[in-house]
Amino acid sequence: MSWVEKHRRQTLLMWLLLLACLVLMVVSLGVGRLAVPFHQIPAILLDNLWPMDGSWSAVQERVVELVRGPRILMAVVVGAGLAVAGASLQGVFRNPLVGPDIIGVSSGAAFGGALAIWLFDSSVMTVLLAFVFGLAAMVIVSLISRVGGQSPMLLLVLSGVVTGAFFSALVSLITYLADPEDRLPAIVYWLLGSFASANYDRVWIVLVPTLIGSLVIFGMRYRINILSLGNEEAQALGVKVEKARWLILIMVALIASATVAVAGVIGWVGLVVPHFARMLVGADHRLLIPASAIIGAGYLVIIDTLARSATTSEIPLGVLTALVGAPLFVWLLRKTQAGGWRNA
Repeated sequence: MSWVEKHRRQTLLMWLLLLACLVLMVVSLGVGRLAVPFHQIPAILLDNLWPMDGSWSAVQERVVELVRGPRILMAVVVGAGLAVAGASLQGVFRNPLVGPDIIGVSSGAAFGGALAIWLFDSSVMTVLLAFVFGLAAMVIVSLISRVGGQSPMLLLVLSGVVTGAFFSALVSLITYLADPEDRLPAIVYWLLGSFASANYDRVWIVLVPTLIGSLVIFGMRYRINILSLGNEEAQALGVKVEKARWLILIMVALIASATVAVAGVIGWVGLVVPHFARMLVGADHRLLIPASAIIGAGYLVIIDTLARSATTSEIPLGVLTALVGAPLFVWLLRKTQAGGWRNA
């Protein structure tokens, strides 16, 4: 296959993935306890720009625009951000088992959110403290792993594991001390992940840091390709390995902190989605990162739709992502073990 044909196929695939994601978003707007006919959804969305005589009710319009709309947008942003973070980490560490949780940021953000619910019961403080402690976890990892002005990769990973375990212990302590009648249910539900509190203000809160982090990582996609070759090869090709790696880690911390702050802890997305994207587009991060973002967005839209529609009560997102992600991850590993990652 010539380079031109390969480029055309890859471009077509990216457009098909994007189209599929948009279709999933529209379908999700109509699915739920209150069904909205799919053919009415575009008209409802466009009604504010071009008033139309629609056959839908005011309740259906409010559900689409004010209830499901923010949830779906938040699912898109969070799913895309976590997938981009996972794909970049797997490339930098050259390890298919690495995800955003490995650097301790998610655990730090989870502690901040749990602490805010326990002490303040304020959504603003929950977002603020989750963000602050998520970034604080990144600083702690940096200080622990710093040796002679550098951070060896193994020490960096171990520092993340230790920091994550420490903050997880603090979360357990808070759940033990929290009032079981008042605070504990809210803490546990938030830790399991949910978009139930989504609104357009919260979408902006998660969108800005996630967009900044994702754009920086996307701009470094060529360097991630080189970093995935190994430190010596990257240095020989002129890449400043330490600076590049830390910039990527900081951007991942920014994304992970923002997503945990607004939605709680949602696992497996940053681990599973990059593998699926790699199976479709290969290991070139110029394609892998945008493909991971699109697939991650669509994946979390599906998960959230199932979470709010499968039963009369909403299923926490963390439960569904684990139930779906674990067997899917095993299947992807078996599918690609003959050549997927090793030949990447």
